[in-house]
Amino acid sequence: MTESILRRLAGPGLIFTGAAIGTSHLVQSTRAGAMFGVALVGVIILANLLKYPAYRFGVDYAHVRRRSLLSGYRELGVWAVWLFLIAVIPLVPIVYAALGAATAGIFATIFGPLLPMPVMASLVIALASLLLLVGGYRLLDRVNGVLLAFLVISTVLTTLMVLPRVEWGTLTDISWTGQTKALLFIVALAGFMPNPVDVSVALSLWKVEADSGLPEGTHPSIVKARSSFLWPYVMTALMAVCFCIMGAGVMHAQHIAPLPDAPGFAGQLVDLYREALGPTAAALAAVAALSVMLTTVIAAIDAYARTLPAAMEVLRGGDNETGTRAEYVASCLVLAALAIVVLFTLMREFTTFLDFVTSATFVVAPLLALLNYLVVTRCAMPEEARPTTAMKALSLTGVAVMGALAVMYFALV
Repeated sequence: MTESILRRLAGPGLIFTGAAIGTSHLVQSTRAGAMFGVALVGVIILANLLKYPAYRFGVDYAHVRRRSLLSGYRELGVWAVWLFLIAVIPLVPIVYAALGAATAGIFATIFGPLLPMPVMASLVIALASLLLLVGGYRLLDRVNGVLLAFLVISTVLTTLMVLPRVEWGTLTDISWTGQTKALLFIVALAGFMPNPVDVSVALSLWKVEADSGLPEGTHPSIVKARSSFLWPYVMTALMAVCFCIMGAGVMHAQHIAPLPDAPGFAGQLVDLYREALGPTAAALAAVAALSVMLTTVIAAIDAYARTLPAAMEVLRGGDNETGTRAEYVASCLVLAALAIVVLFTLMREFTTFLDFVTSATFVVAPLLALLNYLVVTRCAMPEEARPTTAMKALSLTGVAVMGALAVMYFALV
């Protein structure tokens, strides 16, 4: 019984980690290391640190109110819910397309390019949607932990193996600050690092779902709830640093430029494991990476398929915040279908497309982070669940820094 309760508590944090260790880590962090050595490690750590309050506030609100952040937005005013929907939902099919392409790229590396990339990526999205509709949250919760564990272990081992090859002098190299291309990449890197900020809403929905399965009288303290999210979050940040070091130790050290197409870059990623751990471990790591990317796609589809009906229900003033099963299925299928349209119409060069997607999500990040701050400081919550002065300062610093980067992005493009 105790193990089941602990699993329930950790579930939302682990799902968050499984969703994060996808394009932000396998692709963007590795590219950062390949292009700049370890110069951007500080940027990766800072992005994780400054975004943390926005996610933590989602956990806090869901834990004490037993409702998602969407209810908090509604408490601020109907305008906040509509602002969230307008800022986030149009980007969802593009996010799905990017995740599907990255997953298809790893599949093509392992099994060969059996079909054109848009077709393979579409099949990934369709398969993920089907698995989700059949198994729901419990399937996502169970599958995620096992696959994630193997990828973490193999990535840490690979990182340790490549440490001697890293050009550590690049750690203090700040020449990239004067390069327009590098600054634009910083925004793209931070966009999905570790997740888009709007995932805080899905995190709160997952938290409500997980808590609903706890036995009566076992609802934990706010301190325990925060801790159950903090440690998976720290692991997520450390994994991002590991992928950056892997890219720096192998690709940057050998002056290997990241390939722009999904299968090409996925092949380079597998080569990192092969060079450090040998062909057998590389094959296992590639399968784990494919599985984790598929989990990322499933988590993303679940996140937004939950969020859209929940937002509509909140706007209607209903008590069933999750919406109906029919609304969930409809959201899942419609968003997946739109993503497939994007794959066949907008996808040209994978890394360029991914940079556009991640940059777009980052531009709306400061707005959503500010909304989350307002929820936990202005909405009805117990005093012990409200953020400390230090957490408020960190949150507002994050809003300011992300806002400044968004302005810089518009000035440079």
